[in-house]
Amino acid sequence: MLSLKKVNVYYDKVAVIKSVELYVNDKEIVAILGANGAGKSTLLRVISGLKKLATGEIEFLNERIDTIAPHKIVEKGIIHVPEGRKIFPSLTVLENLQLGAYTPKAKSKREKTLQEAFDLFPVLKERKNQLGGTLSGGEQQMLAIARGLMGLPQILMLDEPSLGLAPIMVKEMFRVVNDINSIGTTILLVEQNVFHSLQISNRGYVLENGSIVFEGKSKALLGDENVKKAYLGM
Repeated sequence: MLSLKKVNVYYDKVAVIKSVELYVNDKEIVAILGANGAGKSTLLRVISGLKKLATGEIEFLNERIDTIAPHKIVEKGIIHVPEGRKIFPSLTVLENLQLGAYTPKAKSKREKTLQEAFDLFPVLKERKNQLGGTLSGGEQQMLAIARGLMGLPQILMLDEPSLGLAPIMVKEMFRVVNDINSIGTTILLVEQNVFHSLQISNRGYVLENGSIVFEGKSKALLGDENVKKAYLGM
């Protein structure tokens, strides 16, 4: 469904993504893992078209997308929920969600998708007229994900959805990600929380200093002694 081939990315003259190759199959959850500063968020920005690659190719459904504008990538069905939620704090929950459905296709199905979002996140329905900035951190993260779903993603890219959440909300967030995948949405998940990510994903890639150092099925990575020692503290 999505593939990256020999992707290199620079900030000024410093290489931050180095010859990365990865792929995502339809209806998978694929985790991109690694420490802070490993290049995980940059990788999502490159796929979204927000950061240009220096060399390499990105294909979505057998079509190159690394040469087209970010809004065109969104129209093709790649939706990016960035780190830090980035909701509109002065708009209501409902207004935030409606803004997520801005492509012509998403607008035409907005009411149906809105109901589906409320079914998935009942707390957002209860707070639909509340300002986004007054929600708790966990509720704001739910709103950010629900707003992403309003864009009718074929692939939903989530950047650190558990960051800064209380432990009970972290568990809830990973349950929600699993639920979204179970209804047919492919997910590319960037996370520092290696253990929980590998528990719910099909496959994983471990990024270190911009390079992939481990990859494979999630269960195999969970059992890998090097991964356990370096990333799970075991």
